[in-house]
Amino acid sequence: MDSVSRRTVLRAASVAAGAAAFGGLWARAAPPALAAANPHRDVAADARMIWKRLPKNWREGPFLANGYLGAQVYAGQTPQVLKVMLSHTQVQDQRIQWEAGIGLSRLPIGYLTLTFAGAITAVDWTLDLYNAELGGTITTTQGSIAFSAVVHNDLGVLLVSMTPSAGEAGAAWAFQPLESATTRTVRKPPEYVANPAPEVAAGYCAQPMLAGGGYTTAWRERAIGARRLLAATVAYSFPGTTHTADALASVRNALAMNPDFLLARHRRWWNDYHRRSFVSVPDKQVQRFYWIQLYKIAAATRAEGPVVSEWGPWFPEVGNSWTAVWWNLNVQVTYPIVNSSNHPELDAVTETFRRDHANLEASVPPAYRDGDTYALSHPGDWRLRPGGTRSVGVPGTTSKTDQTGNLLWGLHNVWLAYRHHLDRRVLRDVLYPTLAKALNFYRHFLVTGPDGALHLPLTRSPEYADAPDCTYDLSLIRWAARTLVDTARILRLDEPRVPIWQEIGAKLVPYHEDPVNGVLIGDGVPLAASHRHFSHLLWLYPLREKVWDNPADRDVMTRTFDHWAADQSAWHGYSYAAASSMKSVMDSPEEALRYLKFFLDRNIVADTELTANTMYREGSNFAIESPITAAQSVVDMLMQGSGGVLKVFPSVSATWRDASISGLRAEGAFLVDASRRGGTTEFVRVRSEAGEPLVLQHGITGDVDVRDEHGRHLPWRATGPGRISIGLRRGGTAVVTPRGKRPDFAPRDVPALGPAPAWGLPS
Repeated sequence: MDSVSRRTVLRAASVAAGAAAFGGLWARAAPPALAAANPHRDVAADARMIWKRLPKNWREGPFLANGYLGAQVYAGQTPQVLKVMLSHTQVQDQRIQWEAGIGLSRLPIGYLTLTFAGAITAVDWTLDLYNAELGGTITTTQGSIAFSAVVHNDLGVLLVSMTPSAGEAGAAWAFQPLESATTRTVRKPPEYVANPAPEVAAGYCAQPMLAGGGYTTAWRERAIGARRLLAATVAYSFPGTTHTADALASVRNALAMNPDFLLARHRRWWNDYHRRSFVSVPDKQVQRFYWIQLYKIAAATRAEGPVVSEWGPWFPEVGNSWTAVWWNLNVQVTYPIVNSSNHPELDAVTETFRRDHANLEASVPPAYRDGDTYALSHPGDWRLRPGGTRSVGVPGTTSKTDQTGNLLWGLHNVWLAYRHHLDRRVLRDVLYPTLAKALNFYRHFLVTGPDGALHLPLTRSPEYADAPDCTYDLSLIRWAARTLVDTARILRLDEPRVPIWQEIGAKLVPYHEDPVNGVLIGDGVPLAASHRHFSHLLWLYPLREKVWDNPADRDVMTRTFDHWAADQSAWHGYSYAAASSMKSVMDSPEEALRYLKFFLDRNIVADTELTANTMYREGSNFAIESPITAAQSVVDMLMQGSGGVLKVFPSVSATWRDASISGLRAEGAFLVDASRRGGTTEFVRVRSEAGEPLVLQHGITGDVDVRDEHGRHLPWRATGPGRISIGLRRGGTAVVTPRGKRPDFAPRDVPALGPAPAWGLPS
């Protein structure tokens, strides 16, 4: 993370002209220069999280992060203590002789404590999403403290401003390290030992690692009159040992800068982030949840940083065994929202494959490592390393696993990133070479059967059962083969493997079906019990191989979904999010909303829970993906862009008579603004970044006007009811309205259906 130069600081100060002076709540009111109408700010402000009770743990507390350093705030072990748990996405062990969940495990770091003179009796906190800032008051039996806290976006330093009353002037910071050892117990080898004890000194705690390198937590306070400013950070280095010097320098530099300027720089990034897209719906529980997930994903990941592990940047203090990166669903369902919400700066998946694809060979069984074959085992670390001797196993043998499809599904995320931006460099440099090697893994095992079709030997459908011709694997193979053919055409490559890929696409055995229950798990293996994983439904969503627009596809889509959804006893949070999105693409808006609301209403199913702060618990484990993928379910109600048709408000409940979107990004590199008012669409505005053909399902009843951004008529032709084709050049804009209407095109916070409590602990 870059240092703040004098020029940068002065520029930040200019942006924040009029900001209130440092101290207390650290300029929490909007500066006069920013006080004009700003729907993005207003909707983000409405989604703020509130605490009127002291949170007890990570499932209740507020959270801050910048994609690297994470902080959670909740009660300490005694009534006089507040705890600030620290974690960092890069801090992991490096004992590669063991599998990643153990030897390359994310490591606990420790927590700051703020000890008061009196016992905490009350809190009044707000997590301001627009500014990524936590602030409020803490009341004790001896006085109170007003505070404000950020994890600075650019510096990666936790900054806490405090103004104590006289009775709490002696409130003191300290740091408690946690044991530097994996918290995972599954397959933990008996010879495993923790890293050495930390080296504790005044203002820092250095933790060496047995593999070399280490990490250091540093903290220091500065007084400004009656006000106090704490700076704390975590620095990691491997194999070098610069972590202590790096941490101390970061803290020292942060405290040497003008805090008003630091805050202005931090706020500028977050304000710009929130202005890139906009969603407002009348169900304010859903709307607030959506904006919190946008805040959460930006806090959890950045394109140049680690892909999210199950914790994200936040350490779950008790009993968590998911210590690395899970690629069998978890990463894959987390990242689609960064495309549709127009945030490529968060796409760590594409950058991870660009940077570390060579490490994928380590997940290939040794007998198949030919220099041209890739696979992806889980758990792994954020550099795509499986650790130990772990591989995806060999189909058709006892070493088979449910991990054979991990890499193809992960690369589908890269394909989505390409489709949303149409940046051919992503196609040429990242997707194409890696996808070809990933498909090569399956080519080793595909065999031609007596029916002339290509068949796959026994693999395992994730978390369910072994099966030949496993639907999960077949759907990914079919997608990969067709995508490679399309990519060679798009890039105009003279590619000798195209006939091989075409043959795979043409001859791959169809999915095995039951006439009543739809697509099976695999050949002869039905879905016979509740299944949280939607592995046998990938062809429906997100691969979208079969589409509702094609009447011939509807029967198998309906039968398969209905059978999966008939028993939800084992479903988890992401199951409901996936069901919602599937119902949206199947033109069932009321069902789509019902599945989403079941999850958001915090129903506990199969020992899972959406928590008060919108985190997510599975047993004692912290899993970041379910709430974030539910944000994509909201987008799927409001906009869909696959299959060559851009659909606006395609699956909006009849109860949502108003909705407003702006800056959402669709496949084809289209940016979409639209408004629904009183149950009808009043405009759709589409800007084309790439000149891709536009077929628009606009949802407007009756005759329409189609104009460019200057009000001039654009040529168009009807292609179906409510569907038109518009020729747009690169950079061109089409505005579609009811004939003769000129609505207000500004995004707006639509009227609420009724009251909805804030997230957090508002009462």
